[in-house]
Amino acid sequence: MCFESSLIKKKRLIEEFFKANFTPSYYYEPYFHVSGFQYPELQIIKMDDPFTIHPATWGLIPSWGEKDIASFRKKYNTLNAKSETLLQSNMYQNSAREHRCLIIADGFFEPHQINNVSYPYYCFIPSEKFEDGKDVFAYTGIYSELEDGTFSCSILTTEANEFFAEIHNKKKRMPLIIDDSFMKDWLQIDLTDSQIDEVLNSCYTQKKFDAYQVSRNLYKRGVSHNHPGILTKVERNTLF
Repeated sequence: MCFESSLIKKKRLIEEFFKANFTPSYYYEPYFHVSGFQYPELQIIKMDDPFTIHPATWGLIPSWGEKDIASFRKKYNTLNAKSETLLQSNMYQNSAREHRCLIIADGFFEPHQINNVSYPYYCFIPSEKFEDGKDVFAYTGIYSELEDGTFSCSILTTEANEFFAEIHNKKKRMPLIIDDSFMKDWLQIDLTDSQIDEVLNSCYTQKKFDAYQVSRNLYKRGVSHNHPGILTKVERNTLF
């Protein structure tokens, strides 16, 4: 699962990495933490517009849910979509075939449980290319276009590998982080179902993740966690 994300990179660095420009009408501001349950805007690159970065509301809204979005959200959680059943899902199969995207991030948060108590871990790819020591990456994603011309999106997930199974030790899922070498493949127009499955089964990044525990204040409701302190490492209970 992936319900909390970060993107602290400056606009110029993101545009250089993805060789795409933010849509001129969108004011991008880096963030240390957003929760999907507040339906924030994430930044996506669409398959039909690979050189532009667009904002998209986190939580895909299918066409049949658009008339009453509030009611739809009460009934369905579309922050994540399982990659293993993507093409069999009435909710997601149309987007999987026609509206694939990259969803930009440089970190995310996953819960580790000890005696039924959750401890949040911040997960990232170490890198010397950036001053903050964290690489930028993309979740494999799907999106929908709403009647008003805005977008919504879902992050694809898959069964956790050994590293993330130790962190997310209850449900043992992880976001499907796409390797840089597969980004063009995922955005390619007119992929067949078998080709989509082939990309999904092969595209997980070859880069190594690291993670450390952060404050359980992350789980406090009604307060903003969008500040640098939310990324401060907590030494006790650290797995790695």
